[in-house]
Amino acid sequence: MQKIATVTELKNAIQVLEADQVVKGRLLREQFNLTYESLKPVNLLKRTIVDITSTPHLVDNIVGTFIGLISGSVSNKVFVGSSGNIFRKLFGNFLQYGVTDVISKNTEAIKLFAQYIFHNIRKRRESRAKYNDNQSI
Repeated sequence: MQKIATVTELKNAIQVLEADQVVKGRLLREQFNLTYESLKPVNLLKRTIVDITSTPHLVDNIVGTFIGLISGSVSNKVFVGSSGNIFRKLFGNFLQYGVTDVISKNTEAIKLFAQYIFHNIRKRRESRAKYNDNQSI
């Protein structure tokens, strides 16, 4: 910054600094309002939901874990049933944990296997339907 030698230069420098202060004050208020709006609980929740739903890998992981938990619980109930045997209950808990772990880690392979099975079932039904149609003619 240059040295100010006259009163006029001083007044001009003060006006420039005041104008600069007004502009920076407006920018600060705008930034404060934006920050305030983004930190409202409703906006935080909206942004979190959008982030979760826009990440397909995360949704697949959640679905895989959920399916694993359900299948683990079902396998535990099937194995243990209403047994009062402590060893059977203990083994059922280990079985539940193992099934849950395997299914939640291999959801893609299980999904492909299920698609393969359904595709083969559909093919067999179609071929049986064609065979039955040809036999009735």
